[in-house]
Amino acid sequence: MKTYKITVNGNVYDVAVEETGTGVVTTPVAAPMAVKTAPAVEAPKATGSEGAVKINAPMPGKILSVKVSAGAAVKKGDVILILEAMKMENEVVAPQDGTIAGINVNEGTSVEAGAVLASLN
Repeated sequence: MKTYKITVNGNVYDVAVEETGTGVVTTPVAAPMAVKTAPAVEAPKATGSEGAVKINAPMPGKILSVKVSAGAAVKKGDVILILEAMKMENEVVAPQDGTIAGINVNEGTSVEAGAVLASLN
């Protein structure tokens, strides 16, 4: 009989496997063990104060470049950063005139859809 540790949907099980002449029979040995998860990784800190207008990622992807810095004045439609998604470069633009209050990502950062990338005042 051999004993294995198997993880299913985050639950860890100790399983004993017994070889027989006609096949393999598995029997659970113990109840699920507590699973330790890795600590959450903090997002990069904003470079300025939190602004009133949030600029969110339209889709998951990777930040290729940041075109402006905190304190920069922008007009509606100005490119704030470049987001790569599905091998395409997508411009993330200012939704209105304002001043960049903070940039919440760095070049090379992977982001999920809806993540706050920057904020404006």
